[in-house]
Order: sequence, then structure tokens, then C-alpha cells
Amino acid sequence: MTGDSIASLLYLALLGAVIGGYFIASGRRNMGRTAQQAAIWGLIFVGAVAIAGLWSDLRDTVSPRQSLSLEGDVTLPRSRDGHYRMTLGIDGTPVEFIVDTGASDLVLSRSDAERVGLDPDSLAYLGQAQTANGTVPMARVYLDEVELAGAVERDVPASVNGGEMDMSLLGMSYLQHFGRIEISGNTLTLSR
Repeated sequence: MTGDSIASLLYLALLGAVIGGYFIASGRRNMGRTAQQAAIWGLIFVGAVAIAGLWSDLRDTVSPRQSLSLEGDVTLPRSRDGHYRMTLGIDGTPVEFIVDTGASDLVLSRSDAERVGLDPDSLAYLGQAQTANGTVPMARVYLDEVELAGAVERDVPASVNGGEMDMSLLGMSYLQHFGRIEISGNTLTLSR
């Protein structure tokens, strides 16, 4: 254990002693009820610790992620907001995209462009795109490497959105590398 961990543990023990002391002092006339409340709060605490410890195992059940089959198919579950999300490696950096078959291009948000090593402020925004938020400036770029489950595409054309955009979009310029795109139920399957 590091010094910070020991200090945190001591702080939590002291905090627990103060809270426990308060409960005992305030409920000394009715110790049975105080013990019952302490047991309930103890169980809540143990449950919270168990959930925190098991979250990585529970996360895939609660919110499934993209998966790759042995045949090379990519399966994407529909997220809670109704979109399909896919994570690709762009020049070695994982970037989460919203799959958008209505978009003609792979479009990076300004923040994702910066994360993959592009300087959004130095790009030439010569193009324009019509979006739900109106007309936005677009800069044409080429990505050295786009990787999905070991399959690497090189010199992939893309655009950087000069406007406000929360997430990057995965449009048809990349999706065309798949032979089949199928939506069945709440699952999107991409097959090469």
C-alpha cells in the first residue's frame, strides 16, 4: 500500500468512527433501533463496494459493447440513445464513433482530431456540410491508419468538422469496406 492509500484508509476509518459515534450518542435511549439502522447502512455500504468491485464484469451485461466473431463480423448493440457506436483505432488512438449510414464521410470532431494528432486550428476548412445544426465548415484530411480488430486501412480520407460536434461520425467512406451491413433487432452487424 502506498502512503496515499494508507492516508485515505485512515481518513475513512476516522470518518466512520465519527459517524458511528454520532449514531450511538444520538440513539443511546433506543439502542435496538440504532443497531438496526447501522446494520442497514452497513449492508448498503457492502453492496456499493461489491458493485464497484464487480462493475467491470457487470458493465458488459448492462451495456454490451462491440464484438468480433471468428468469421470477422463486427456486431454492435444499439446504445440507450438509439445509436450504434463503434470504436476504431485512428493512428493508434482509440476513437468512439456513431455509425451513420447517412453520412458520406468519416467525420472527426475537433476534439477527436486533436487526440489523434491533428491540429484543428491549422486545417484549411474549405468544404461545407449540411447538418441538423445548419451549415458547418469541413477540412479534408487523410488518416494514416484506421484499425478495427486487426484489419488496417491506410490513407483513409476523412473530414474534420469545424463546428460543434459531440462525437465523431462513421460514414460510408469507411463503411464501404464492409460487404454487408445488416440491422436485426437491436444489433448492427458489419461483414467483410
